[in-house]
Amino acid sequence: MSVEPSTIASLLRRGLLVALFVLAACDSDSTPIVQATAADGGASLQLAPTNTSGGVRSPGAGEAVPGLDADYKLGAGNGVLAFPLIGNIPAQRATTVQLQQAIAAKLEPEHLINPSVSAEVVTRRPFYVIGEVRKPGNYPYVTDMTAVNAVAMAGGFTYRARKNDFYIKRLDKDGRMVRIEAKSETVLRPGDTLEIRERLF
Repeated sequence: MSVEPSTIASLLRRGLLVALFVLAACDSDSTPIVQATAADGGASLQLAPTNTSGGVRSPGAGEAVPGLDADYKLGAGNGVLAFPLIGNIPAQRATTVQLQQAIAAKLEPEHLINPSVSAEVVTRRPFYVIGEVRKPGNYPYVTDMTAVNAVAMAGGFTYRARKNDFYIKRLDKDGRMVRIEAKSETVLRPGDTLEIRERLF
């Protein structure tokens, strides 16, 4: 019994087509994939509310008025910073420079003459590493942390990991969860989730 070469080729094409459909179905995450933009590079740190003990330090504002030089926490859920003398300052999605300017503008007319305000982030939200790493979990954020630095903190790759093909899950400017295709040198942000995918073979 002999099989014609065209029949074998047809079976191979069908098998390849079925294999491609199976591989395409492996990525069951429905989170939309977006392209990284220049704003994703972390040029300016945006403040956001957190349920952890995150906060902002405002040193320098209190030379003339005792008690202003302290650590202040953003309100969980609303991103408001409660500041003595001037009340609540909206800080959600503000950079540290924008926060400094807002505090100085409210202090100057009634409380201080030409106030010098500086703000810095004391603690940041952690980032998360999931997938094919030895120790998945949450880790403290460090400025300019890259994807490969995060993998090193998580104990390195497993033998099944794709070593330069990752996703980062983060909230976009509209508060929607998105995935960003990332490489080893991609810079993470506080609150990001780095997903190390499994290689196919």
